[in-house]
Amino acid sequence: MNDVVEQDPQARCNEPCSMGYRKGPTEGIHACCYRCVPCSDGEVSNITDSDLCHKCPDDHWPDERKVKCIPKTYDYLSYDMDIMTQVFYVISILCSAVTLSILTLFILFRDTPVVKANNRTVSFILLTSILLSFLCVFLFLGRPVDITCMLRQMSFGIFFSIAVSSVLAKTITVCIAFKAAKPSSYWKKWVGGNFSSSVIIICSSVQVLICVIWLSVSPPYQEYDMDSYPGKIIIQCNEGSVIVFYIMLGYMGFLAAVSFVLAFMVRTLPDSFNDAKYITFSMLVFCSVWIAMIPAYLSTRGKYMVAVEIFSILACSAGLLGCIFIPKCYIIIMKPQRNSKKHIIGKSNHDIIFQ
Repeated sequence: MNDVVEQDPQARCNEPCSMGYRKGPTEGIHACCYRCVPCSDGEVSNITDSDLCHKCPDDHWPDERKVKCIPKTYDYLSYDMDIMTQVFYVISILCSAVTLSILTLFILFRDTPVVKANNRTVSFILLTSILLSFLCVFLFLGRPVDITCMLRQMSFGIFFSIAVSSVLAKTITVCIAFKAAKPSSYWKKWVGGNFSSSVIIICSSVQVLICVIWLSVSPPYQEYDMDSYPGKIIIQCNEGSVIVFYIMLGYMGFLAAVSFVLAFMVRTLPDSFNDAKYITFSMLVFCSVWIAMIPAYLSTRGKYMVAVEIFSILACSAGLLGCIFIPKCYIIIMKPQRNSKKHIIGKSNHDIIFQ
């Protein structure tokens, strides 16, 4: 006689819940009846008919089946993983090379009228600050750490303030030069390199002071954002004091606005002084980029927020370089006959101011 294996009867209203699900209550009266509910985001279940799902650690995330926890991926502007980083890298290198070439050209032709017009020293300072602005992009690329978080915003703010202060100094030079060309003018005593240098030093020192206060009160630091994007840990820079950050941007915008208004007012001066036209265009580009950048910056997160700021830095720097210096380079290289004091004096009834 064969042995009969007895089995406990199992009464079920539904099939067992598979892994990745948990039991959920139903409105039925039978205790054996339940429904299978998928585990919530960030939770897993690795047994059949589980009563509960278990939350993954902060640095882990469920796999597609919600059966096990897997490490979250780190998200930042990586040199190896992001095509954006490589594009920004190449653009920054090329723009830096062009800026350095223009600076070298201006040094070689430093005694010619086109370079000497409207204060060549200020032009050298402006070119150097534009070059440093292109190079500071590298502080925004790669994995952020505390030191790069502090340096990236400070360097960007200071270098751009020097650049915009130089543009403001060039604009004031144009105004003074035109007024000083009149006989017995009161403005003659303001003509000279010391006045332009003072404008740059004073305006830039205010931005340096803002950055020092920022570092003293609440400096930027590295942080891990684990909640903004599922399955990713965003490595980013916390700006510390957001108020001081926007004060820095606001001051830079104020300098740009003043430069734009002054350059726009004197844009119709005689040809000897038409550097104001190029300054007007450059400040128009500068202001337009930053006005468009602010809403885009506030509406993005993580590496895309950084990408918006990098694009703005590159666009503004390229705008300053192209609008102010490319026309001068064209004259130096392509129209050398126009790069003479005789030509400029003959073209205008006013004497150009050489520094």
